Amino acid sequence: MKRRFLNALLIVLLASFGMPDGPTQAQAQSTQKMQSGEGRPYEIADSEVWDVPDPVSGRGYQVFVALPPSYAKQPQRRYPVLYVTDADYAFPIIRQLGRRLNVEGPQIEEFILVGLSYGKGEDGGVSRQRDYTPTPNGPSTAPANAIHGQALAYQRYLRDQVKPYITARYRTDPAKALFLGHSYGALLGAQILFTEPGMFNSYILGSPSLWYDKRYALKLEARYAQQHQDLTANVYLYVGAYEALRKGDRRYNQTVDMVADNRALEAALRDRKYPGLKLKSVILDDEDHLSVAPRGFTQALKYLLPVR
Repeated sequence: MKRRFLNALLIVLLASFGMPDGPTQAQAQSTQKMQSGEGRPYEIADSEVWDVPDPVSGRGYQVFVALPPSYAKQPQRRYPVLYVTDADYAFPIIRQLGRRLNVEGPQIEEFILVGLSYGKGEDGGVSRQRDYTPTPNGPSTAPANAIHGQALAYQRYLRDQVKPYITARYRTDPAKALFLGHSYGALLGAQILFTEPGMFNSYILGSPSLWYDKRYALKLEARYAQQHQDLTANVYLYVGAYEALRKGDRRYNQTVDMVADNRALEAALRDRKYPGLKLKSVILDDEDHLSVAPRGFTQALKYLLPVR
């Protein structure tokens, strides 16, 4: 009788705290939401989609929002907000990474994730080459009818429409607004950093297309340095080792040296000796322009949002 009682008690305790080889509490929580099935689209739990059009251009845009696990349970808490470009691919990846990192205990701060959509009804390439580039001088490989160079207008849209919308609707921490962009998205981030750095507190610039229009972004950096004595921001730069230029080796870039460009930007920023700048730059081995993003995202989150 005593043995049966002890066995029953052990089962209850294991069920309450999780068996060593079984799912953790966080993992169990992540499986509670069942998908609707019957061929319906897969739904991302705790996510919302809102229309936030641009009244200036007249274009329709959306924001995808993923709330942190504790959001409903802690109504007084305010959260960092991470704004990400190219939301079609970046939003689901970062949403899962943010939760995965905390499965076995808190490693990073929970955050509100805001994905920035492409223009409604537009191909992603059309949107990003127009909205993320700083000048109309697009690459020669772009389609003849491609429109470039409206990043400043899109920057104003983010400042005047998206950020106020998110701030009014969610419990955000105004001291922790982060921007993440990869490739052209990081080119947009570089433009914001060197023209209106106070829009965000931290910038994750992944494989930035600094080559664009004869390294125009580096000219923006130099212009900023001529007019300012400080740059108050946390900046995380990453690029894949295979994004260096090495003709004849298909693992590497064949037209532009993005590793050299990244090093040039890092060197310029360090030479300025800005008191308020916190900078980290990494070259991730065995990664190219397409494979590097998830790894860069992960390391950037751990660097900029560590649990203190």
